[in-house]
Amino acid sequence: MNATAQPSTAPAQATAQATGPAAPQPTTGGGGRGLPPLLLGVIALCTAVTAANIYLAAPLLGLIARDLGVPASAAGWIASVSQLGYALGLLAFAPLGDTADRRRLVGGLSLVAAVALVAAGFAPGLPALAGAVLVACAATVVPQLLVPLVAERAPADRRGRHVSAVVAGLFTGIVAARVIGGLAGQAFGWRAVFLGAAALTVAVGALTALMLPAETRPRGNGSANPLRAIAGLPKLLASSPGLRAACLRQGGLFGAWSALWTTLTLLLTTDGPYHLSLGTAGLFGLFGLVSTVAGPISGGLIDRFGTLRVVTVAYGLTAVSVPLFWLGGHALWALCTAAVLIHAGLMSGQVANQTRALSATDRPAVANTAYVVAAFIGGAAASALAGPAFDHWGWNGVCGIAVVWVLVGWLGGRLADRPATA
Repeated sequence: MNATAQPSTAPAQATAQATGPAAPQPTTGGGGRGLPPLLLGVIALCTAVTAANIYLAAPLLGLIARDLGVPASAAGWIASVSQLGYALGLLAFAPLGDTADRRRLVGGLSLVAAVALVAAGFAPGLPALAGAVLVACAATVVPQLLVPLVAERAPADRRGRHVSAVVAGLFTGIVAARVIGGLAGQAFGWRAVFLGAAALTVAVGALTALMLPAETRPRGNGSANPLRAIAGLPKLLASSPGLRAACLRQGGLFGAWSALWTTLTLLLTTDGPYHLSLGTAGLFGLFGLVSTVAGPISGGLIDRFGTLRVVTVAYGLTAVSVPLFWLGGHALWALCTAAVLIHAGLMSGQVANQTRALSATDRPAVANTAYVVAAFIGGAAASALAGPAFDHWGWNGVCGIAVVWVLVGWLGGRLADRPATA
């Protein structure tokens, strides 16, 4: 069945899904059965491998600086280039999921990302490496093409569980990039890590493209123009309270997580109570594995109780974690407990908010683009403020930023959602 033949979920259904259990609705292309478990597993693996590319350089920056003979501060902006490339890729390619053939998009983007990663592995200097990383991360938007497809074809009473499986794969990839990438870089060098990522990307991308269901998309109407899709984002946000609420709520959660998690290494390794090595501090990334457990649980809860209740729980977990992070400035047990809670809250909120965003309009890929870009803006802004806050006010300043983001995200989401729940 044509995946674009009818809306995956009407806006009115999004309201019911936000406030309570959603009644089973017909699905697009899934025949009421959704995607086969094997294909769902391959899609989750593909999101893990491709998402890891965005964070691949972060644990390797010290090795890159020494090998290329540049200051560590100069190599540090490679991580920012990764985020910039991902943002550009989101705007350019993610909206095409509603109109273009996703099999070709996934295969083509995986190939481009792999070639760029190979170029990064052989880069003779920092400018060449930055250019290759920019291209690789721009092509690494494959997860945001696959999540709407899964949501479209999942039965309404299992949509949360299906989306959570893919989102769990994405978070697993982020954790793997930070932990496994760093260990592999120490053992084999940073260039080998990029080359290995290229091989994985092209292999898993090709397998996913071959297994994806065939789609018939409209041609010749200009709807595949990414500029037109981007220009339509403000109108789509204005017409969908559910989408606006999901964007604001996830921006708050992701911003609080980004502020705390990106500066945690400074707390652990600089002058203070811990004085850990970079390798030991990097093992804190293993707390991100909580996300892979929280994802399926939150997906099942969404299908049973609706997205709003799960988002409320996610904010509750995050709100409890922030004072524990503050105590963690001097108590390791509080820091470890806070790391578990904030990852559980972030993952639960991600699954619930993304499910809500995908169900809020009849253009899931464009809605997903708006959602991910909003979350990215929330996280990037908090990260940008967290570093200077740590320099001026220490760990207390970072925790203060997290509190602001939690409050703004929750209150802003409630205000945005009022027309939908009235």
